[in-house]
Amino acid sequence: MTRTKDRGYRQTSYASDIGRRWRLGIYIRLSREDANKGPTGSNSVKNQRDLLVGYYRRHMDEFESMAEYADDGHTGTDARREGFQRLLTDVMNGRITCVMVKDLSRFSRNYSDAGALIDNLFVQMNIRFISLAEQVDSYRNPDSISDISIPITHVMNDNYCYQTSRKIRQVFDYKRKNGEYIGSLAPYGYIKDPQDKHRLLVDEEAAGTVRQVYSLFLQGSSKRAIALWLNEHGVPGPTAYRRQKGLPVSSASEEDPLWGPRMIHTILTNPVYTGDLVQGRRRVKSYKVHQIENVPKEEWIRVSHTHEAIVPHEIFDQVQALLTRDTRTSPGGRRVHLFSGLLRCADCKRAVTRSRSGKHVYYACSTYKNRSRSACTMHAIRHDCLEAAVLSAIRHQIGTTVSCARMLSQIDRVSPEKPLSHCLDSLIAARERELARIVRYKRFLYQDWKDGEITREEYRDMKADYEKQAASLTDILARLNAERTERSDAIVPEDPLLSAMKETQNIDHLTRDLLVELVDHITICENGDIAISFHFAGPFPSVSSPTGTEHEGQAAAP
Repeated sequence: MTRTKDRGYRQTSYASDIGRRWRLGIYIRLSREDANKGPTGSNSVKNQRDLLVGYYRRHMDEFESMAEYADDGHTGTDARREGFQRLLTDVMNGRITCVMVKDLSRFSRNYSDAGALIDNLFVQMNIRFISLAEQVDSYRNPDSISDISIPITHVMNDNYCYQTSRKIRQVFDYKRKNGEYIGSLAPYGYIKDPQDKHRLLVDEEAAGTVRQVYSLFLQGSSKRAIALWLNEHGVPGPTAYRRQKGLPVSSASEEDPLWGPRMIHTILTNPVYTGDLVQGRRRVKSYKVHQIENVPKEEWIRVSHTHEAIVPHEIFDQVQALLTRDTRTSPGGRRVHLFSGLLRCADCKRAVTRSRSGKHVYYACSTYKNRSRSACTMHAIRHDCLEAAVLSAIRHQIGTTVSCARMLSQIDRVSPEKPLSHCLDSLIAARERELARIVRYKRFLYQDWKDGEITREEYRDMKADYEKQAASLTDILARLNAERTERSDAIVPEDPLLSAMKETQNIDHLTRDLLVELVDHITICENGDIAISFHFAGPFPSVSSPTGTEHEGQAAAP
């Protein structure tokens, strides 16, 4: 005979419990889906309680006491339910010796959890288990928990959750791809359209704060400094603002009405403010494991131009580029330094860091200062010298770029395209006048026939001739208008570099937002020279530097 493995515990026979009075724990669970069916649904809390309490009253001679444990609005696949965990704790402590549920799905929809508890733990601890719907009673009928229908029921309950989860995910993905916002709360700065909960409308008051956050960051304020500024100026935090306006608030929201660096970071990194919806950035691991995980960026669902933008794409992209750089402030500091995150060593390509020596501030290679003096050289430059050189180089770049633009404008004025455009306009005007004349003649033709001035046959012939001429002119006009539209669309809009340079022609000092707007990075050379890489490289790819050296998209300064 095959021997059973000794697992270190002794299984007690239910025969020894004859005449025993049990300490009953009734468990009630209602999922969100069941709650949506209304209070009269078969699985409502009231109906479950009535069934379980009714059984207890009919068999009071078997029970010593009764306690209720309930979870309202919780899925059966998650074992971390508060009421469920209290029940298990009381079972382990001996306060509960009998567990009763309406049906097995109320106890758990995770077949592995249900089997581990009902078939193993409860049996080991001699805990009576009753499920009314399946007629399971481990005391009155010990074989009922071993019936083949019970594990099948567990699997079916589990599969029901899987199918429900899959269908919900499919619906959510469809809505995301269709450009519908599916979040429970609108992002700060927006409200949900009362007529369409999947569409976002700008909340002008909060949107002003969002714009201020982006502006302060580009001016050099740290995230901590922005939060301090908002709190000092009495601007309520997102949760406090929603409460003031009577807007919905998440149950998990913190009660703290103040701003913090994490809130600022969330606003600075959320692409919703550009008018695009980027959804599906996080997800639940599975229908059983309810942990949130980040989704790879390539799997995000992005739909452009779904709502009004608060922040232009260019500003948002500048902020994202800055967030990837080392722009930390000194302890207690509120603003990042002028060149923070913009300087790099010409040789080792690592960051150039800021230091103070007496009254002077200077920059030096971080590799040389912090790692090894044999790995790189100092590449030192004083702050005042660097600021003057950068200002000079930017002024030179502005002057050169604007001069090139004027030259191109003069060339454009004598371009052969201009006379051709005027010729097209004249031809279109002439054909339109001719078509209007023929339509007018055709309109009077019927009256001439009625007045007897022309015969019926003449009327028909002349009408057909006018219609033929009108159709021909209509075709000619369509071709001329299409050519004019094509030439109009071919005009290249003003280059972003030129726009940026025109706005900053008369600068007399450097500011953080000006540098962020124009400069991608500044390279520091060992001999004190610098090379500036601008963000833009449009129709002016090669510009002479003050030193006479040419760089594509760069300007060098001594």
